[in-house]
Amino acid sequence: MKGKLVVITGVTRGLGRVMVDEFVRLRHTVLGCGRSRDAIEQLRRQFGSAHDFSVVNVALDAEVEPWAARVLGAFGPPDLLVNNAGVINKNAPLWRVPEQEFAHVLDVNVKGTANVIRRFAPAMIKRKRGVIVNFSSGWGRSADAEVAPYCASKWAIEGLTQALAQELPAGMAAVALNPGVIDTAMLQSCFGASASNYPPPAEWARSAVPFLLGLGPDDNGKQLTVPNTPTD
Repeated sequence: MKGKLVVITGVTRGLGRVMVDEFVRLRHTVLGCGRSRDAIEQLRRQFGSAHDFSVVNVALDAEVEPWAARVLGAFGPPDLLVNNAGVINKNAPLWRVPEQEFAHVLDVNVKGTANVIRRFAPAMIKRKRGVIVNFSSGWGRSADAEVAPYCASKWAIEGLTQALAQELPAGMAAVALNPGVIDTAMLQSCFGASASNYPPPAEWARSAVPFLLGLGPDDNGKQLTVPNTPTD
C-alpha cells in the first residue's frame, strides 16, 4: 500500500505525539505542527527530512496560513487532515473560569480547527479526495461539571463538522471523532490519579491510527469513536 500524506496538529504531546510515532511506523508521511519549539526540534531530529514539523499556534490564522502554503507547495494536498490540537480549562464552575481562559479554549479548539481547514481544505477539494478528522470528545456529545468551556468547544466541533460534511464534494469526508478516554496530561488535569485506570496513549494509537487510515468517503458526516477505547 502506498503511504499516505498525513497532516496532524498538536504533535508535540499527548495523542498527537503518539500518532506521529504510529503513522511513521506504518510508513506514512507526517506533516505536523505544535507550539513547543523544543519538542518540534526533537521531532525533526528523530524523523528527518522525509517528514515535516513546524512551530505553529493554530489559534492564529496568521501562523497557519504560511505553514499550510509551505507544506502544500512542498508535499501537495494531504490524504488525511487530523485536527487534534486542543486544550482544556482548569476544573472550575463556569462562573469562576476567567474570560481569558474561556477564550483560549475556544480559540485553540474551535478557531484553530477552522483555521487549519480554511488553509488546507481548498487544495483537497480541488483534488476531490481526502478525509478531514476533527477531534471531538465524549464531552462533545455529553457534558460534565467544571469543564463547561471544553464541552462548549467540543459541541461546537460536532456542529462544525456536520456542516462541513454537507459542503464537501463527493469523494471526500469530514468526520467528528471521539478518541475515547486515554491517560493523557489533559485527562489527569480532570481525573487526577484515577486517569491511570485508562489506556496509555501509545496503546491507544495502535488502534486509533489504523482506524483513521481506514476512513473514507462513506464516513462523511459520521460521528465516530475509536473502537475498543473506554468512553465513560
